[in-house]
Amino acid sequence: MVFEKIKGQFSRLKLIWADGAYAGQLVEWVKNTCGWLLEIVKPNQGVTGFQFLPRRWVVERTFGWFGRYRRLSEDYEFQTDKPTPVKTWF
Repeated sequence: MVFEKIKGQFSRLKLIWADGAYAGQLVEWVKNTCGWLLEIVKPNQGVTGFQFLPRRWVVERTFGWFGRYRRLSEDYEFQTDKPTPVKTWF
């Protein structure tokens, strides 16, 4: 749904990095419908423990930016019976 809404709005957009959860038919759909390359960043199979993933920091940084916006952050949700902020999403 996001790709459909931004299609045609960003003429310089050529490459999108995504988590392994987005692999599958979405890669081909984005290429055929929008003309962008959707590159999946995922760990190597069979490797255990920490593994550095190229460009994964870009994804994590973006999530950090999202957390700075009050409307996207769960830390600003309040329950009426408690005076302090609580996380209510889980």
